[in-house]
Amino acid sequence: MKFSGFCLAMAGLVLPIAANAQVMFDTTRVTCADYLAMSSTDARLFSAFISGWFNQKIGHVTVDLNEYERNVANVRSWCATNPRETVFAGLQRATGTSGK
Repeated sequence: MKFSGFCLAMAGLVLPIAANAQVMFDTTRVTCADYLAMSSTDARLFSAFISGWFNQKIGHVTVDLNEYERNVANVRSWCATNPRETVFAGLQRATGTSGK
């Protein structure tokens, strides 16, 4: 019984340490060059996340998949000519918002 209590206590000490090993990723600092260099899978995930996050911030609550695809293509096109800009800055310019 004491051994299982000891194992439980050790797990309680080790698990919080493992949870702090997560990677921090600041999406507002991703440049267009970074975005265009992502693998297709990573670019799709990033696009979906940033689209959802940004749209929520500006108050859009609906999803139009056709519009989403157009927006992603527009952002990629804009990024091709502005590789040093951040993707977030491009979204702000395109929507005329500050991201609130």
